[in-house]
Amino acid sequence: MAAPGAAEQHWLGAARDFVRRALAGPDGQEAAALEAVLRCLRSAGGGALPLGYSFISISDLQRQQHIPCCSHLSWSTKEFKEWSHQGQGALPMQHTLPRTYLILVGYLADGRQENKEKLVDGCLYVKDNTGIIPCELLHFELDWLDSLFVFPSWSYIPQKDQSAAGYLEILVDPVPVNSPKEVLHSIPVTSPVPAEPLLTSRILHKKRSKLTVAGELTRLGPLLCVHHKTFFFLFLKCFASAVCVPVLVQGFVTKVLNVQAGLFLLDNQVCLCLAYQPLLNSARGLRPGACVELIDVHLLQKPLASFPFTVLGACLNSMVVLKSFSRLSTRYKPLASSGNLCLQLLFRFNLGMPLYLWLVSLLETFEQRFSCFFGRRRLLSSMHQNPGAAEKFLVPLLQAMVPDREEARDIYNEILSEIHQCPLRKYLTLNPPCQAPSLSSVCRVAEQKSWEGFSPSQLLSPLEAQHMGTQELNRRLAWSYCTLSAESFQPQLILLGVLRVSSRSSSLQLQDKSGALRCVISRKDGSPFAQTALIGSLVRVENYQLVVERFLKTDFPSWEHLENLEHVREKKTSVYVQFYLEDVQVLHAAEGQIQKGLRSGNSSSLRNKKDGSTASELEPPEAKMLKLEDPEADTGRDENCQGGPSSPRTTSCVSQLFLVTQKEGLMSRNYQMPAEGHKEAHELQHCFQATVLWLGRPQLWSHPRETGNPSELEDTGCNGKEGVTQQEQALLLFMGRSLRWFPFLHVDGLYCFTVPCCSDLEVFYKPCSPPVPSTFLSRPSCPPCLLVQDSWHLEHETWISCLPEHQLTALSVLRGMDQRTASIPEVLSSSFTGSLVSFCGEIMERTLCASPKNEKPPGHPKQTGTLLSRDHSVKLSVSAAPGSPLGMDVYITATYLQHLRGLLPGAKILFQNLERKISRFHNVYCTYIASSCVSILSLPASHLPFPSSPAGEASSPSLVFLSSLRPQLQNVAQARILCHLSCVLTVSLQWICSLCSCIFKEGRCTRHNPPCPSQTGVRQASARVLVEDGTGEAVVLCRNEHVAAVLGLSLLEWEAVQNCVQSRGSVCIQHREAPGTGCLEEPEDLVARYLRSLCRSPLICRPILLDFSLDRKPSKILRPAPLQLRNFRCGDVEFVSRVGPRPSLLCLKVEEVAQDALGYLNSQRMSRTSNSC
Repeated sequence: MAAPGAAEQHWLGAARDFVRRALAGPDGQEAAALEAVLRCLRSAGGGALPLGYSFISISDLQRQQHIPCCSHLSWSTKEFKEWSHQGQGALPMQHTLPRTYLILVGYLADGRQENKEKLVDGCLYVKDNTGIIPCELLHFELDWLDSLFVFPSWSYIPQKDQSAAGYLEILVDPVPVNSPKEVLHSIPVTSPVPAEPLLTSRILHKKRSKLTVAGELTRLGPLLCVHHKTFFFLFLKCFASAVCVPVLVQGFVTKVLNVQAGLFLLDNQVCLCLAYQPLLNSARGLRPGACVELIDVHLLQKPLASFPFTVLGACLNSMVVLKSFSRLSTRYKPLASSGNLCLQLLFRFNLGMPLYLWLVSLLETFEQRFSCFFGRRRLLSSMHQNPGAAEKFLVPLLQAMVPDREEARDIYNEILSEIHQCPLRKYLTLNPPCQAPSLSSVCRVAEQKSWEGFSPSQLLSPLEAQHMGTQELNRRLAWSYCTLSAESFQPQLILLGVLRVSSRSSSLQLQDKSGALRCVISRKDGSPFAQTALIGSLVRVENYQLVVERFLKTDFPSWEHLENLEHVREKKTSVYVQFYLEDVQVLHAAEGQIQKGLRSGNSSSLRNKKDGSTASELEPPEAKMLKLEDPEADTGRDENCQGGPSSPRTTSCVSQLFLVTQKEGLMSRNYQMPAEGHKEAHELQHCFQATVLWLGRPQLWSHPRETGNPSELEDTGCNGKEGVTQQEQALLLFMGRSLRWFPFLHVDGLYCFTVPCCSDLEVFYKPCSPPVPSTFLSRPSCPPCLLVQDSWHLEHETWISCLPEHQLTALSVLRGMDQRTASIPEVLSSSFTGSLVSFCGEIMERTLCASPKNEKPPGHPKQTGTLLSRDHSVKLSVSAAPGSPLGMDVYITATYLQHLRGLLPGAKILFQNLERKISRFHNVYCTYIASSCVSILSLPASHLPFPSSPAGEASSPSLVFLSSLRPQLQNVAQARILCHLSCVLTVSLQWICSLCSCIFKEGRCTRHNPPCPSQTGVRQASARVLVEDGTGEAVVLCRNEHVAAVLGLSLLEWEAVQNCVQSRGSVCIQHREAPGTGCLEEPEDLVARYLRSLCRSPLICRPILLDFSLDRKPSKILRPAPLQLRNFRCGDVEFVSRVGPRPSLLCLKVEEVAQDALGYLNSQRMSRTSNSC
């Protein structure tokens, strides 16, 4: 034999080193082992050594190889390409396994070590002296165990988690290095038929002889691990018995749907569910491209309505056989044996396939949405004493679905019973009872629902719309809303999200990976939402109102064109959700949040540990702050404390208690940030400000966990000489990232500022270059101005009303509160003198109107963010209480509305710092100005009627006497009277131009200078009638459809009358104050004659039920006058009563009163009057 060359010598040296390190036994026979390995390699390679290949140990393979690979010792390049091409048949877009040139030599083992302590788990391993790795074989002989092999073809599949090792797929039978051992003797066996009585007759717990049974394998059960013991069942039959062919299904794994749930996709058509039996060797080998054979599996056609695939379910009676390995380069994600929430809930509730698939879909969506916030392990953890967020969410749903499913699964009966019983045997298609989609999907579906079947004509009643001009018509359509609840969706929709706050919009938001949903949170006790400790928590909300505000830009000429959607130029929506804090379930509390903010009116702190702290208090405030904002927040500004000399690494901090006495609204102001050279230095700054009282002196703490609480107010804030709490007023300016505190600051709230990394006790008394003009700061009435820094952390402690009396050691705190919440009657009173007012009330109606022409809209003309035109205002009709006749009109310009949500009919609102005004008609109303602010105290009832209307509908007005309204008539919002219609004073019917409101006659506008291009006219009608209820008289202005009601005309008769007026342009008649005293005659006209005769008819004089409001712009302003005696006649009976001047009322609704209802309403009115007396 020729001497080996240099390359072969080098290769042999490497082989010798490999054998010495990886294969040498305790006897040190490296030479014999090397010779046996080389002999085996020459046999596999046709007599030549594979010099192009390198030896690799198990440890080196696991440490160095990070991507899937394969090695084929005896294959040519052409053979490898053919093999790779065949593997891409099912998944042509996937890459095949790359080829490496490595030699793998090792022992096949069952996992037991030499000391035999490790339990056998049913898996096979390849091991050498350096390590051990799991392996999968398609064919295995029992005598291969513990033998040394060369593996000519194999694939290494690492895990997706590169910190963990992968496994081997043995593609062809291994080649033994040494000759197999010979069997020296045979074993006597018994066939299954005679063995059966011997086995069944054995007595338990007695020593018995062993029996060897031989037969043909008919069924092999899966590996089971019960009480840390691994076993399996197999079924034998006699060799000569009849052949029983089980049903076989073969397919290629094309996708791993969810390995933790045991779901795989076969041939892109059928889902294979292996959750009901232990997965084959922890799912090793079940990669895309692998071929599996299924025996005795269950076919489930449509177990879940929302699941797209037919399901093949494998129970403990089924067999899953791996027929070929995948040739594709896909990683391995192992099945988690512990902490697998899918399988734990499956076995805990003994779920059927439909419920299990629904559970998996919920869990998948849950993980996708929130793992980026908290991490997958934290979300899906499952501990008996401390369940994770996913378990808190899913368990109540499953308990509601399977309340009686308490029996445990009988695995032995499932395998051994002649009549097959398993959870997959019976099923019904499940329609999911609820859903929890992503927030972006919620917004998208809500918008779709708000536009489904939408028509502008739905927003206005035809009787009302037909009398509107073009501008009023399009303005009334510009803003509307609809509300959706959980039951509005099929299936019911549950909201899940991380509660955060945006420093850009200063709004509370529910967030997930897909997006954000703005929210309005109230409390059922009527106090504002201020729980800062809840921010950053994962919450679940089932009772909510999803509000979709709709904004339309239209150019409808008249109401007759409302069905023509070509006049809709633009459609936009704004979606937000509102709910009560009490309806929130916290699934995962925020990390690093001090949980004492979660208490309600309780000044005690959550101190659970021995050192007086909770786990959440161990993080410094700067760590807490990072979890409060949305990911889009500006991170470019310096977050370090600017007021103290302490090192950034110090853990000391300074805290200060304070009381909020006034808060102004959020808006763009002409404040300049203290940053020179900034491009946007002269633009309007988004900001707000609050006036506060410092309580006590700042406190220095060595660590944030030691900061005080309200119970320490008396000790930390008392002056030693006078024994009273030290106070000092300050004006806080919030800009930049500190805007995130806007939703939490409320008047009468007690808060604490914490400045991290600071030891300067004067930090709250050193103004940090506030961006306020110096002329403003120099005013004597201006308190010290302080710019709140981005790094300061705010916590709500309690409300001042919840503090015990002894903590308010002096009345100076109350004296320092310069703001008082008045009632609506007080604000409406003529004796009220204040210019800025605060009051609570319930919104009865919301109307979009034009801003006064003499008022300039606030804000910059180029200001963006609002979806309404800047020349629009919203009028809120606010009532003191439901059913109360007293009300207040509040006007808010469109530029302020972009920061205000929840202003819906039925909501109870706290208005602060509104400007009180009196009109020239002596009407009191309020306007929202730059210093104003609103808080939502309670949400509208979910059953409000007509949720799609732009204004909503007020509650039923109270039944009153005219005389009882005399002292407060100017303040009446809406009321109802049972009265007698005495006569009709005037009637006016007109057709006017929809554009310019001039008379519209014979199909065109009558304006000539300049000519009007309009070709559309609208009908309008008005009438003034005199009514009395025995206690007084009133003149009532009726408009449009109400004119027909007081005249007693049907819709067809009213339509005919108005059509007759169209050719004339207008028809007017006027009577004197009482019937029968004559009238002012007009030129002869058939329509006028008809109306005149109708007004003289005795049928006009009848009892009616009238809903009214005050005519706030009457033709004649009433002056106070003494009561006068007036005569009233009813048939032949004449009455005398003292009455005042006739007030002017505006008709809202007219109802006819039948004789039987008349007595009931009279008695009801009398009872209300006596009760009020």
